[in-house]
Amino acid sequence: MARYRAAVCRQCRREGIKLFLKGARCFTEKCAIERRNYPPGQHGLNRVKLTPFGVQLREKQKAKRIYGILEQQFRKYFALAEGEKGVTGENLLKFLERRLDNVVFRLGFAASRREGRQIVTHGHVQVNGRKVNIPSYLVKVGEVVQLRPSSKLQERVADNLNAGRGQVPPWLEVVAAEKRGVVRGLPLREDIQIPVQEQLIVELFSK
Repeated sequence: MARYRAAVCRQCRREGIKLFLKGARCFTEKCAIERRNYPPGQHGLNRVKLTPFGVQLREKQKAKRIYGILEQQFRKYFALAEGEKGVTGENLLKFLERRLDNVVFRLGFAASRREGRQIVTHGHVQVNGRKVNIPSYLVKVGEVVQLRPSSKLQERVADNLNAGRGQVPPWLEVVAAEKRGVVRGLPLREDIQIPVQEQLIVELFSK
């Protein structure tokens, strides 16, 4: 399974904003953006004016990095979004939001999407009572996402829930005491609070 294995703080610095890829560390003064708010590399301090193509590319890269996916998989989601009724850019973000690793993060079980991916791949999550270890699994309305009763991560998940760093979106409902969440509906664009202009991504792929 392909994934990005280098230092994730470089990604935040490259995009110039906090992508919240390292959980609790992103809320402290140790965050890379707080300490070195310029792109990585020896030319990072040089100011470069982006072309229109560069602006579109940065939006695509930002979305990929927020959700922790690579280029080929991102293009598959875009193809799915094009085939759906409605606005392609919004459809794209809705597909990304429905990923199981993102849902685990949105419910507050994980401190970051990266940790959510780890929780899922290690087999700690059940969907409707059955173990699912595929981070890209797309949740459906009415499905119940919960931590396995035998999971050794009970205390870790409880700490994440108690930290309460993010607000659970309206399309999800969480029962913290039972480490359980329910998909009440599909996400709407206003429910997806990420700093991405999806229309620029559509323009990029339309070239």
